[in-house]
Amino acid sequence: MNNGSTSLVPNNAADGVVVVGAGLAGLFTALKLAPLKVTVISPAPIGEGASSAWAQAGIAAALSEGDTPEDHAADTVRAGAGLVDEAVALLMAREARARIEDLLQYGVPFDKDLEGRLTFGHEAAHRTNRILHVKGDRAGRAIMGAITAAVRKTPSITVLEGVAARDLVVRNGRAQGVVLAPTGEDSQTHTFVLPTRAVVLATGGAGHIYSVTTNPVEARGEGVAIAARAGAVIADAEFVQFHPTAIDIGRDPAPLATEALRGAGALLINRKGERFMRAVHEDAELGPRDVVARAVHREVVGGRGAFLDCRPIGPGIAEEFPTVVSTCRSAGIDPGARTHPRAPAAHYHMGGILVDVQGRSTVDGLWACGEVTSTGAHGANRLASNSLLEAVVFGARVAEDIATALPPLPPQTLQAVARGSVPAQPNARRSGRCARPCRQKWAWSGTRKGSPKRSAPSSRWSATTRATRNLRTARHAKFVAAAAFARTESRGANFRSDYPGPDEAQAHRSMWTLKDADAIAREAAGIASPPRLRIVSQG
Repeated sequence: MNNGSTSLVPNNAADGVVVVGAGLAGLFTALKLAPLKVTVISPAPIGEGASSAWAQAGIAAALSEGDTPEDHAADTVRAGAGLVDEAVALLMAREARARIEDLLQYGVPFDKDLEGRLTFGHEAAHRTNRILHVKGDRAGRAIMGAITAAVRKTPSITVLEGVAARDLVVRNGRAQGVVLAPTGEDSQTHTFVLPTRAVVLATGGAGHIYSVTTNPVEARGEGVAIAARAGAVIADAEFVQFHPTAIDIGRDPAPLATEALRGAGALLINRKGERFMRAVHEDAELGPRDVVARAVHREVVGGRGAFLDCRPIGPGIAEEFPTVVSTCRSAGIDPGARTHPRAPAAHYHMGGILVDVQGRSTVDGLWACGEVTSTGAHGANRLASNSLLEAVVFGARVAEDIATALPPLPPQTLQAVARGSVPAQPNARRSGRCARPCRQKWAWSGTRKGSPKRSAPSSRWSATTRATRNLRTARHAKFVAAAAFARTESRGANFRSDYPGPDEAQAHRSMWTLKDADAIAREAAGIASPPRLRIVSQG
């Protein structure tokens, strides 16, 4: 592709919709928008660089005999530690059937029994079997493969690969364009504006603001930062879920051992062979993720170690969980014959751009879906395998809303944006960027390798970073830190040792603008003798 050339702009792009992000949420939205013209922005080759493709477990849906959407919603609410929007959880559960039927039509090969009926697995905090898998632990890869193939066959969708969003063009309070640049480029001369009737942000999560994560390197939280600079409200930023069972073999990103292993009988033990989860939660290994992650962390920092014993699964583990087995064997570990070490790793951000049930943000013309959002469906702690479901449910809702309710922009506005005469200020100021995909991560002061802990130093409250060139990633990290500082209680994925219990007066979602986050940071930094804070965010 040519650096910054206006020829990169697809013909008639201003007549259609720009979807930023090529994970499941973004691509599903694009498919559902057909035949409306859609341009998908993808920093990596389509189908790569998305957390969706790395999802091992599956997608939750109340489709098995005896299960109901109401039961699924109830489990979602219970896992969310008092902050789930119950109406949203029920809506998501009720629309699961239609979205699974869509995925089947796109060719997703969900596991079936010998009679051709869908089979369902069990995962933590679900009271029944309702997880659809593909070959045990390949759901994400299979779903993304099918969706990517469908996108390539859809003539109304144009994909720009190797291009990243830098900012939004906002005029008269409405998003009217996206400032783009070839991936890795820094100079203002290499940026260009793509005008649009609507913007959909589907940029995924932010695992790489932490030192240990299961996310691909592209998950740096830039979508939240872009939306915040445009004035969008960010909700529930303090709730970052740590997966309890990343495989601790020193790789970056940390390989994941799917929750389905524990659903199939794998046990968490320490170096003495003790099942430590039985003393922590009534559901033992299948307790909520925040509870399990904290317990695993305690064993690790206590010197007892945490290990996943997969021997109860039996000799069929290689066939049932080929991805995990392949990863372990590449590290010299045989999961069927011995235990292997585990540690929590940043996995999923429940917070993000505040959206309503149609995926509308607080900025006109800006929709969002997937992990970059906060819909209220996850609360303070996401229920296992609800993330892929949320992506398709709200991707479809965003597409429906745009297709039916999008007002046309005046032709002169579209022409002005296309010419570049609409200034990209104040929402397109340039910031430094790595010359290659950024690998720096935010390391919270006082953290341990593999630990979900973060702290505020006694002399000054600030997050420290190994490099500060990627200011969008830093901005996302600021939201997480500020919201965690402001929530003076422990709830779900946000645990503070100085406020170890929940406070019912704070049983509500947090909602901040960038101005609010800046004010919290200044206030915290100006405290003369602040208490030593040890904040653990995990789930």
